[in-house]
Amino acid sequence: MPVVHLLRHGHVHNPDKVLYGRLPEFRLSAAGEAMAQAVADDLVAIGNPVGRVVASPLLRAQQTAGPLAEAFGVDIVTDARVIEALNAYEGKPLQSGAADFMHPRNWWLLRNPWAPSWGEPYVEQRDRMWAAIRDAAEANPNSDTVMVSHQLPIWVARLAFEKRSYLHDPRTRECRLASLTSFTFRDGEPIAMSYREPAAHIEVPA
Repeated sequence: MPVVHLLRHGHVHNPDKVLYGRLPEFRLSAAGEAMAQAVADDLVAIGNPVGRVVASPLLRAQQTAGPLAEAFGVDIVTDARVIEALNAYEGKPLQSGAADFMHPRNWWLLRNPWAPSWGEPYVEQRDRMWAAIRDAAEANPNSDTVMVSHQLPIWVARLAFEKRSYLHDPRTRECRLASLTSFTFRDGEPIAMSYREPAAHIEVPA
């Protein structure tokens, strides 16, 4: 049965703590590069063949896909449907983390957390992600596929599979850097989901 692994990209070099969103120039840090290699090594060690590697067009995703493509001898297929979610905060420094979102100047952006009002609608993320996931399973039915994407779109895809509400606290997302959220398909339909963190042993700089 084909398995489609959604791989969140590795740690990003971001010394100014900017919410980088879809900004093109943000690359992996040294830790992020080590994470990408760790995931490739993990999947090779498991022994399940990976016949297709797909990645978001953003640099950090392409770099995360690199060691996998090399390990399994395949080219990287770029798919814009698995790109990061649009976000009104993109490009803004968030030195204090979540507290910066709550500044009075941002209250209007936070008016509807169900949509959400500050970014790409959850239902649009769901639709594009699941279209890409299903296409990946169909295109590569005899081996695994790895799709390198981003935290929120991956989490939304999982919430949709589990038939859970999209309304959530971002701090509760089970989607760490370089983690694998994997969907097993049978007869063209996803039947099971699993989650692993093969790069959890790699330390992230403060």
